[in-house]
Amino acid sequence: MVEAALAIRDLHVYYGRAHALQGIDLTLEHGVLAVVGRNGMGKTTLCNAIMGLIPAAAGVIKAGNTPILGLAPNAVAARGIAYVPQGRRVWPSLTVEEHLLLSAGASKNKGEWTITRVYETFERLRERKHHGGGQLSGGEQQMLAIGRALVANPTLLIMDEPTEGLAPVIVEQVSAILRQLAGDRDISILLIEQNLGVAASVAERVAVMVNGRIVQEMAAATLAADHGLQRRLLGIGITREEANSGSTLSIGDQGKQ
Repeated sequence: MVEAALAIRDLHVYYGRAHALQGIDLTLEHGVLAVVGRNGMGKTTLCNAIMGLIPAAAGVIKAGNTPILGLAPNAVAARGIAYVPQGRRVWPSLTVEEHLLLSAGASKNKGEWTITRVYETFERLRERKHHGGGQLSGGEQQMLAIGRALVANPTLLIMDEPTEGLAPVIVEQVSAILRQLAGDRDISILLIEQNLGVAASVAERVAVMVNGRIVQEMAAATLAADHGLQRRLLGIGITREEANSGSTLSIGDQGKQ
């Protein structure tokens, strides 16, 4: 029996008296699973708990058949899990190449994702490889954050809002890369994404998070096509024109009723 890439059972996180995650159950067998929800619902807390950044988390998290809850972040990474955090978190003073060299050198996992392959995938990074992280545009920083994770050759990639704050043309470029990664059978992806169009184009299934709980899981195409369901689960307002055109709003955008 093939073990799930990620299995989470009864996961709880408290911040003081605030119950941020309330019994999360989630399974990513393989491929791509998207988690969507409005701001403040606990999505980034979920990522941090998986990556060992919240020591007080309680429950069960397994990667493959290995329990990882309670491990330090470096120990989680050593088990083939890479993280593309919200906000990119690149070092302003390190060059693109130094970022990639540091990540590749720190990983014990060797595979097909080399610095050369990252440059082939992100041509813009090759052009900017001697520029510091602080000199890059938002889109370039996001490409670097993804490339930095990939050179660790993970089997599980956690991505928190990879298209947040990017211009539409850059969102499409990043989306194309995500779709390419989705076809890589060696990598499974947990994608946290507010842009439903991106989530539906990349993920097979989507889980909806509300107030620290997973309230429903379904085929991504089902949620993308059902504007009433989007409104009920996510509070998205949609104009009649948008509904007729089939467009999908980002979570948190409010169309006029």
